[in-house]
Amino acid sequence: MTAAPPLTWLYAPGDRPHVVARALTAGADVVVVDLEDAVAPDRKAYARTATAELLGEPQPVPVHVRVNAVGSPWGEQDIAAISPAPGLSGLRVPKVTSPAVITHLAQRTTAGLYALLETALAVEQAYAVATAHPSLRGIALGEADLRADLGVRDDAGLDWSRSRVVVAARAAGLPPPAQSVHPDVRDLDGLAASCAHGRALGFLGRAAIHPRQLPVIERAFLPTEQEIEEAETIVKAAATQQGAQALPDGRFIDTAVVTAAQRTLSLARRR
Repeated sequence: MTAAPPLTWLYAPGDRPHVVARALTAGADVVVVDLEDAVAPDRKAYARTATAELLGEPQPVPVHVRVNAVGSPWGEQDIAAISPAPGLSGLRVPKVTSPAVITHLAQRTTAGLYALLETALAVEQAYAVATAHPSLRGIALGEADLRADLGVRDDAGLDWSRSRVVVAARAAGLPPPAQSVHPDVRDLDGLAASCAHGRALGFLGRAAIHPRQLPVIERAFLPTEQEIEEAETIVKAAATQQGAQALPDGRFIDTAVVTAAQRTLSLARRR
């Protein structure tokens, strides 16, 4: 039986080990230790050292590290220090604009790579990045930077880019992308509405910047009771008759519909 995919990815600043420690027990599926935007330049070296020390042993949940961008003053040092750590589950690579960045990093580390696309150029290169190397495990948007690059104020201005990345991930055989963070940690209603919109676009799960966002995200991406019932009906029908068929209520199902139902039931196991 396929394992349920992760839905929550909680960021924690690498230069605040006590915050990282709390994040590891906050209930997120994945903790992302941030060495990039959350850390001031004069704290980069400390954050790198503290994170490498933390990951010197296995952790209770998968831990990814968002390193500084390749080409920045800190990126290569981050890769060299963090990549060998036994507690590392993945490297999140910011500001990727071409497949060359991924192929370069794949020669430097055996860790799974996750590319963050944060500019118009990056979005245009989404499929090329997504197929750059087998070490790439996922792509996602960095919406704060992308919003600034595109000069859009309304959230709807990002929807085309969001769909582009969802399609690129699927075409490359990668998991559906997780949504970018919702920056207002007090606006839980807005977060829920944004998650519902993201789910409709094809995203699965979301990054968070505060533990209080985690249950909202999980609820938004879990299937409803009605969706579970429908999926169970489809899977049972497929088990008794091969190929396309019509259900008693008139719904037509085929292989694609059955696959979607199986994904629904995989997520339902988290309930």
